[in-house]
Amino acid sequence: MKEEHKPLDFVIPDQFFDRTRHRVDTFFGEGVVAHIAFADPICPELARVVETACAKSGVTSKRGGTYLCMEGPQFSTKAESNVYRSWGMDVIGMTNLQEAKLAREAEICYVTVAMVTDYDCWHPHHDSVTVDQVVAVLLKNADNACQVVRQTVAAMPAKRNCRCGAALAHAILTDRDKIPPATREKLKLILEKYLEIKTT
Repeated sequence: MKEEHKPLDFVIPDQFFDRTRHRVDTFFGEGVVAHIAFADPICPELARVVETACAKSGVTSKRGGTYLCMEGPQFSTKAESNVYRSWGMDVIGMTNLQEAKLAREAEICYVTVAMVTDYDCWHPHHDSVTVDQVVAVLLKNADNACQVVRQTVAAMPAKRNCRCGAALAHAILTDRDKIPPATREKLKLILEKYLEIKTT
């Protein structure tokens, strides 16, 4: 969405904008209400690790920016593309946002690496880009991603110091005794530590 993000660059966005309509984006409902804080949707600790991994892998990267998630499968119209640019969006895709919400609800550290393949239809040379060119960039991006993942895994801290692991601590609004047994069982992996019955 911006000229500065060139094909083969990696962007590590720190914000998302949701333009989807049909996707499941929460574990909650069915008798339990929880509202997580999502103002800062990625793990800053993990983002630092990935940024360093990009540098060690020789991949041009930018930390920060906004990822706009569109519904698809169609691409944007030029009118939409120009509106998104006027909003200050950095990158656009169809596959990246709901998992950020679900990861936060599950208290999982999360970061996105957006691999630029081409410019959106706003760009004056967009129509001259061939499928072969896009595929070549995709393949190179995939190779670069493998290197970045290797470096990231090797540098992961043994202990996390972020707040991701306590995202639900003050988010569950439903009285614990009112949560249906089936929902308790279904969400046991993420709710268990908050539903323990304490005795005196």
